Amino acid sequence: MTTTSATTPTVPKLCHISRSTQRGVTNLKPRKKSMDFIRTMTGCFMMEVSDKSQKVVEIVKVNGAHKLPDHLVVMVNGIIGSASDWRYAAKEFVKSHPDNVIVHCSECNSSMLTFDGVDMMGERLAEEVVDVIKRLPGVKKISFVAHSLGGLVARYAIGRLYACDVLSCSTPAVENTSVEYQMSYEARIAGLEPMNFVTFATPHLGSRGHKQLPLLCGFPLLEKGATQTAHWIAGRSGKHLFLTDNDDGQRPLLIRMVNDDDNIKFMSALGSFKRRVAYANVNYDYVVGWGTSSIRHHLELQMLNHVEENQKYPHIVHAERGSTEIMKAGSSSSLGRIMTDMEEEMFRGLSQVPWERVDVSFRKSSQRFVAHNTIQVQNYWMNSDGADVVLHMIDHFRL
Repeated sequence: MTTTSATTPTVPKLCHISRSTQRGVTNLKPRKKSMDFIRTMTGCFMMEVSDKSQKVVEIVKVNGAHKLPDHLVVMVNGIIGSASDWRYAAKEFVKSHPDNVIVHCSECNSSMLTFDGVDMMGERLAEEVVDVIKRLPGVKKISFVAHSLGGLVARYAIGRLYACDVLSCSTPAVENTSVEYQMSYEARIAGLEPMNFVTFATPHLGSRGHKQLPLLCGFPLLEKGATQTAHWIAGRSGKHLFLTDNDDGQRPLLIRMVNDDDNIKFMSALGSFKRRVAYANVNYDYVVGWGTSSIRHHLELQMLNHVEENQKYPHIVHAERGSTEIMKAGSSSSLGRIMTDMEEEMFRGLSQVPWERVDVSFRKSSQRFVAHNTIQVQNYWMNSDGADVVLHMIDHFRL
């Protein structure tokens, strides 16, 4: 007996977040109403070709008479960011693959909403993705491209949206044996086939200690102070980034996110994608360190040999295929053994699946001091040198 999936993807129902999470966020109802209004204006883009120019146009309604691309690419902004942060990359993406992709720049977590915490932002993103898919009945594949904190939010959201569909079941053709059904499953994200999960300068290992926040110059006293005060500046998101959250006595969220739990299949979802890619700034990123954004140990960083600059991608200095090899931690942090243990646990958890790592350097660029934004070309006039990094991502995208 063989079963086939329906044309319209089965979208999993989303659960409400815990009361402990709700207690950490205020004024949710007014924000929910504003988000409902925002979602009436979709952030999806496709390419409209004219004789004089090419431009990205907003899809407000899906016209059944026109066949749309079947691959949805969701772009997620970082802290204090907005959907416009990915506008340049979205345009270039659709210009390169007008028949293949629809790009949606997420609008549900912008400005001060990015202080609400990874879990709350992840819930909103998951709901937004479901809403977008409902308006695009022909879409079959899904990918995520995220910047900075947005990478953690996307990892949370895909855990919410993960499900396994039964492809087929069969019985062995052996006589005089008990009937044993063999089930075949296929992973789905919001009912769609997961393809690419790409992050740019995302603090996968958090921002606590070990020069993960380069702005603090690696001084133990400053790093310790930042750990204790981050929530004053960045709210619950700060607690999550510095691993100081303990809702209902639970372990820090970022540590829980490197394994599946009873309700959210974080790693099953991440592992379901055909590719996982981490773009990381080697230097001049004062917000997210090289180690945490490339998911590497510090000793491993010291052993890397950068290749000569590529003419097509002048700011890509090193790229490696996916690897699941795990290095042992180099040395204990001056912040205490507990820091090393937490970092090691996150590293080992994320290393359960292979990652492609792409190292970026703007060392010779006049825009190097804003490398954190340049890597995604947040604003073309200020971050144009990152265009080759965006091109590299597009050229290697699995369609």
